[in-house]
Amino acid sequence: MLLYTDIFSGDEMFSDAFPLKTVDDIVYEVDCAMIIVKEGDVDIGANPSAEEAEEALADGAQQVNNVIHSFRLQSTSFDKKSFLTYLKGYMKAVKTKLAEEKPDRVTAFESGAQAFAKKIVGNFKDYEFYTGESMNTEGMIALLNYREDGTTPYFTFWKDGLKEVKL
Repeated sequence: MLLYTDIFSGDEMFSDAFPLKTVDDIVYEVDCAMIIVKEGDVDIGANPSAEEAEEALADGAQQVNNVIHSFRLQSTSFDKKSFLTYLKGYMKAVKTKLAEEKPDRVTAFESGAQAFAKKIVGNFKDYEFYTGESMNTEGMIALLNYREDGTTPYFTFWKDGLKEVKL
């Protein structure tokens, strides 16, 4: 199994146990789902039936996003101007890190990240923002959005802002 951690904060962001795909060789899209958890429950990946879900919610359980819950991501908020300021600084920091560790990747990152950032800004109102558990302001902001069906959530993570850790 691979665990993906933020290159700046070291926070765990997601693992390959969740369905993921690479988009434009610049970001990962990680599919997630809403699950029901009770105090003391351990998520083993099983899906409860609809009746069990209704009973669990009545017993004080809560419905949560499985990626947010599993990796303790923290909700944060931005207006468009502050997000653009953050993104500019973050992209510069990633580029600097790439120049040190993977110089052959810098050109692809610059062009791909710029194009993808335009897509994000164009649909800014559709995103929710999450940071890693440490809430490190230098770290990655994960973007939560919904597929075309309007109900299937997925996260977008910058590929070059992550480090793969084999477990």
